[in-house]
Amino acid sequence: MIQLWHCNNARSFRALWALEELGLDYELKMLPFPPRVLQKAFLAENPLGTVPLLVDGETRMTESCAIPVYLAMRHGGGRFTVAPGHPEYGAYLNWLHHADATLTFPQTLVLRYGRLEPEERRQPQVVEDYTTWFLARLRLAEACLSDGRDHLLEDGFTMADIAVAFAVQFARSLGLREALPPACSAWFDRLTLRPGYVRAMEAQRAAGAATGIAPAV
Repeated sequence: MIQLWHCNNARSFRALWALEELGLDYELKMLPFPPRVLQKAFLAENPLGTVPLLVDGETRMTESCAIPVYLAMRHGGGRFTVAPGHPEYGAYLNWLHHADATLTFPQTLVLRYGRLEPEERRQPQVVEDYTTWFLARLRLAEACLSDGRDHLLEDGFTMADIAVAFAVQFARSLGLREALPPACSAWFDRLTLRPGYVRAMEAQRAAGAATGIAPAV
């Protein structure tokens, strides 16, 4: 069975959401955040000490935007993906990479230097600067979604929506709800009504309650 190592509300939520959208069977392994500090035994599974870690037979993956695509192509018959010959294939790939490399990266600095570091090591200027960075980089999605479309691609819901939507979810958990642009906020709200999203949130909640692990942010 597929195994997913996950922390509440962390980037591994992308993988969890994808599993639920595809209706796949999986085992969810909850970890405290950050696992490399609070559960050092996890380093034997993933030397990076990060989540997600997806194990599927001999396949082991750690990149949160690659895992949904792998799951869809390997186990989901290509659902929620875009084929190379599709007119929006380039946009699809761009959103997948933009989601983590451009959007989530500054958020990790906001989290670390605003909440995770000891008080004496926190850096308000870093938090302010990288919050501004994140909101500026969100302009691409805002421009795309400003026509009121339900998904990033005209063809419909794809794994790119999962990848980018997590950055909006993460921003809200960081207290940036009011700073988010309106089209992105409305798009994310619509996505949270998807049964796959609802099931992923419930799976996270139930696993957290069973293990006593609280949300990281």
